[in-house]
Amino acid sequence: MSPLSISLRAFAVLLLFSVGVSLANDPRSARVGAEGGWRGAARHSAGIAPDPGRFADTAIVQVFAAATYGWRGYFAVHPWIIYKRAGETAYTRYDVIGWGRGNVVRRNYALPDGLWFGAVPSVLVDHRGEGVDALIAQIEEAVARYPYADEYRSYPGPNSNTFLAHIGREVPALRLDLPANAIGKDYRPLERPLGVSPSGSGVQFSLLGLLGFSVGFEEGLELNLLGLNFGVDLNRPALRLPAIGRLGLDDAPGTEGGPAGVGVR
Repeated sequence: MSPLSISLRAFAVLLLFSVGVSLANDPRSARVGAEGGWRGAARHSAGIAPDPGRFADTAIVQVFAAATYGWRGYFAVHPWIIYKRAGETAYTRYDVIGWGRGNVVRRNYALPDGLWFGAVPSVLVDHRGEGVDALIAQIEEAVARYPYADEYRSYPGPNSNTFLAHIGREVPALRLDLPANAIGKDYRPLERPLGVSPSGSGVQFSLLGLLGFSVGFEEGLELNLLGLNFGVDLNRPALRLPAIGRLGLDDAPGTEGGPAGVGVR
């Protein structure tokens, strides 16, 4: 059996395993108030973001991701970023929304840590305290420089994951490691296939987010085949897999460098 045949079979097994785990977990079953369709799906606060009034003197940046609505939730996530400067008592939220007209970058489209059409978000990044105000200034500059503000394609991008990947590249101190099921994070135009990886900590080669690879401190080694990502994270040991995102140690940094857990994301 040739090395190519062995590799293809290995990828097929990993893909079937990942899809099987995603189906078993069924993100639709975890949705709140989704019986009436997307209009009736819950959008209330998940209670994850720190109370901005209680932490008024603390600068905070968080990145969230939640399963997308409908069948896409088996395979992909929707991310967004929130922040508040020291002295502020309310968060600013930015994400990319594919419906509507004009600029797809939306400010305060929903509650800072609101459920995404019934799906409870998980925390990808949590920075608080000293130095975070400077980080916020860099984030705002990155948002203003997003090159696809008038363009949206759910697959292969540019989409909401492309937007967060852009911020991650522009602001390496964010230490943003988007999971393998953040489809669209690897989107790059054909004229610029080589550049910085989405975390800002490595290098990436990608053809429209459909074929390529990334190597970096945060993301480890990741291969992209038709938007399906397979890899190994050595920073926090885990497999990076399509559909489920991550299998192993949780990569989300704890508050003030606190510990992270183990699980599937």
